[in-house]
Amino acid sequence: MSNFRAATAQLKRRLGVCVTTDHDVLFAASFDGSKLSFLPDAVVRPRTNAHISAVLTLANKHRVPVTTRGAGSSLTGSGSPVKGGWVLDLSKWKKITVDADAGMAQVQAGAVVGDVHKAVEAKGWFYPPDPASKQYSTIGGNIACNAGGMHGGKYGVTRDFVLALKGFLPTGEYVEWGASTKKFSAGFNLRDLWIGSEGMLGVITEATLKLIPLPAARWTLLTAFADELAAFKAVRALFAQRVQPAICEFLDRTSVQCAEAKSGKTVFAGQAGRPVVLLELAGTPSEVADQKVLVLAWAQANALAFREARDRAEAEQLWEVRRKCSGAMFALGDSKLNEDIVVPMRNYEKFAVFLDKLRKSSRLPIPTFGHLGDGNLHVNIMYHRENRAEYLRAEKAVGTLMAGVVKLGGAISGEHGIGLAKTPFLRLQHSPAQIKAMQAVKLALDPNGILNPGKMFTLFKVWEHPRLKIALPWDHK
Repeated sequence: MSNFRAATAQLKRRLGVCVTTDHDVLFAASFDGSKLSFLPDAVVRPRTNAHISAVLTLANKHRVPVTTRGAGSSLTGSGSPVKGGWVLDLSKWKKITVDADAGMAQVQAGAVVGDVHKAVEAKGWFYPPDPASKQYSTIGGNIACNAGGMHGGKYGVTRDFVLALKGFLPTGEYVEWGASTKKFSAGFNLRDLWIGSEGMLGVITEATLKLIPLPAARWTLLTAFADELAAFKAVRALFAQRVQPAICEFLDRTSVQCAEAKSGKTVFAGQAGRPVVLLELAGTPSEVADQKVLVLAWAQANALAFREARDRAEAEQLWEVRRKCSGAMFALGDSKLNEDIVVPMRNYEKFAVFLDKLRKSSRLPIPTFGHLGDGNLHVNIMYHRENRAEYLRAEKAVGTLMAGVVKLGGAISGEHGIGLAKTPFLRLQHSPAQIKAMQAVKLALDPNGILNPGKMFTLFKVWEHPRLKIALPWDHK
């Protein structure tokens, strides 16, 4: 038992059945989607605001780390309680209230994103952020990492749809940032400090989300290209025409080959293993009709092959390759380092050349897919867990990737955040002055450093073993 025994006993007396130290529950809360496991001392499932305040007040008094958790779907370790302590589980806070007149929704932190989509669409509204994890990830987690998704290129990311937040400072004090209004200009914008802060600056309990009208018309087109460079050039040419697809998804050759192998059929007859771009237009019928003419002319001039959907059933068939590619790539290795980098559109072609060199130098498969509407690409470095040499090459490839992306004017993360996995690369993205400013904000709001400690600013190096993943401090002097 850790030195938090007395504090945990006091917490149990205060909150009773809301606190558990059952080993199976602790283990389930010890890791997120990164599989980096650190056993907490207790899991707290608060039922009221007063419970959350009590947890944080006690944590500050006894210097107990607190890690807020929803679905635990983070891929970077930001949801893993690396310092132990207490996990604050808000996964049962699921209430969704839609204001159909104002075009807003009040959503508790534990509400699943897919459920939010269903609730607002039933009222004729649309909440665009749609990460691949939307069927299980929560609004609180999406806000903590500023998640995006396929609609990001046209509509924006989570930050663009958060009007207000409710929650608690690390000290246990209740706060509200913003209001349920379309405009708010009263004091510092601390709301946006919480968005993307990975649970390090406060505990989010509820958000007011901005909604937009549900698009009345959609149209889907799947296109194939000779190679990745041709696909990137073509997409840049499309955007140069001021066409703004609701979705612009890219799959490289390796991703397509994996999906084709899994399904047993080629995406385009006679064009097996070609990179593809999947486009969807959305808006009013007249808007979609006008842009459809431009997109078909673009496809005729640039693509090797293309196929449009005549209805939603055919559109679903075109989406099959995108849905299958991520799981299918495990045929190339039983493990992957999944990186969500961002590349500015002006450097798409340079990135294609860089990525080809990375594949050759690492001697590893690196299937890549993602959102060309905003440059957020998912680079998957595949390897076999029990092959130590492959893992070391994969780790080196990640470092090369991050340095290359920053050099191209991009970002080391578009929506997954920093957590543990990307901590070593934060210093590539930000200058010492910028990091010092972030740390000053953290210190001001969380003077005792209790909220999600050991993340972002603490350097770690992740080592994988055949049956276990652990994180070890990295001496970076």
